[in-house]
Amino acid sequence: MPRRKYIFATSKTRTMQLEVSNRDIIKIAAPICLALIIPQINHMTNTAFLGRLGEFELAANGIAGIYYLVMYMIAYGLNNGMQVLIARRAGQRHYGGIGQLFSNGLMLGFCCSLVAICITLLAAPYFFAHSLHNPQIYEAAISFIRIRIWGLPLLMMLSMANAFYIGSGHSKVLAVTSFCQEIVNIVFDYGLIFGKLGLPAMGLNGAATASIIAEATGFTVAYSILFLKRYYLTYSLFSYLRPSWDILKSILNVSAPIIVQFLFSIGSWFVFFIFIEHLGERPLAISNMLRSVFGLFGIFTWALAATCNTMVSNLIGQGKQDQVFKAIRRISLYSLACSLVVCALVNIFPYTLLHIYTTDAGLIADSILSIRVISLSTLLMAVSAVVLNGVTGTGNTRMNLITEIVAVIGYLIYCDIVIERMRSPLHLAWGADFFYWIIIFIMSVWYLKSGRWRGKAI
Repeated sequence: MPRRKYIFATSKTRTMQLEVSNRDIIKIAAPICLALIIPQINHMTNTAFLGRLGEFELAANGIAGIYYLVMYMIAYGLNNGMQVLIARRAGQRHYGGIGQLFSNGLMLGFCCSLVAICITLLAAPYFFAHSLHNPQIYEAAISFIRIRIWGLPLLMMLSMANAFYIGSGHSKVLAVTSFCQEIVNIVFDYGLIFGKLGLPAMGLNGAATASIIAEATGFTVAYSILFLKRYYLTYSLFSYLRPSWDILKSILNVSAPIIVQFLFSIGSWFVFFIFIEHLGERPLAISNMLRSVFGLFGIFTWALAATCNTMVSNLIGQGKQDQVFKAIRRISLYSLACSLVVCALVNIFPYTLLHIYTTDAGLIADSILSIRVISLSTLLMAVSAVVLNGVTGTGNTRMNLITEIVAVIGYLIYCDIVIERMRSPLHLAWGADFFYWIIIFIMSVWYLKSGRWRGKAI
């Protein structure tokens, strides 16, 4: 009996080793893309419904939503670190290592979410009071966040499951969990924002409550599949529930720099939105709409970036370091091609897209120049994000952190000069993205070409 189990595991793990082929790239990227579409549709739904309430709700949701995104980066950083480690174990055909990583990642993620909740409840009101100029936006944003933050533990556990599914080659499951999550979100958004379906009308806070219910749904579906498909047995996912300090240290060694990197990245975006709030309610409302539009169309880049992360780590685990550059180049070309198509569509049909969020013709007209600028920076992001995730896949996440810090410094200097001091128009404010992605690209390419990642064990 033990012998037969060993043979089964070996044949299954053979499929977990990747090749630099169009088939394997699409096999990983397509389900991730479908999964990423759902959260973006979630945000688009929130923004579209709140846009029907008014410009003020759009502005307040922009600030509050970005803050929650900063907190979510803790989960996303752990997800990326776990993804690298699980993909490396998959390339090595080491099942037990995947189970150890998953169990310890769950415990670490839950503890991190509790810390984030405490920080939010204690420090967020003070920070918002001293950074926002509009007292009405301050009150609305704080009320939203005090509800929304309670979904973070569920989102953290869901991120750990997603890291397992992607890293072990079962990324199709992400599309199922995300689809169920979004259906629930749309129904409760409609009911709780407007007071429909027999539910109370909560306005902006209704969007926060609906999102928590949706995250609970995604969590339930993701973990149900672990048991229904018997992945928990095949990979011994819950066989190591006693904390292992060596495993926790390994996860933190890879994940901690990514978490700090993402906190810097999205934190700088949060600061950008605060700068925009200083320009007025209308620029903030426009920025929230554009964030939603380009967030939706940016899923192709982020799905391919996650694919690059997994594929590079898997190839190194197989001892195929010579194929790393081939993988990064091919995935970068896919990403650029997708971005060219979506940016063309956004620029051809801007009025149609923005009409989803508002019927205010003046608000839409004021958005057009910013759309042009963001489109150009999106093309740069298409390549830079993939190359940066190639660095992540090598396991040297400290290099990611250094790159992020330098890029964010350049980004914030631009924001301070162009937005805060010069009070420039909104489309020039969005030019900050050019500085950010150019620095990311230059530093990531330099590191990969230096060869310092070769032979790094994680």
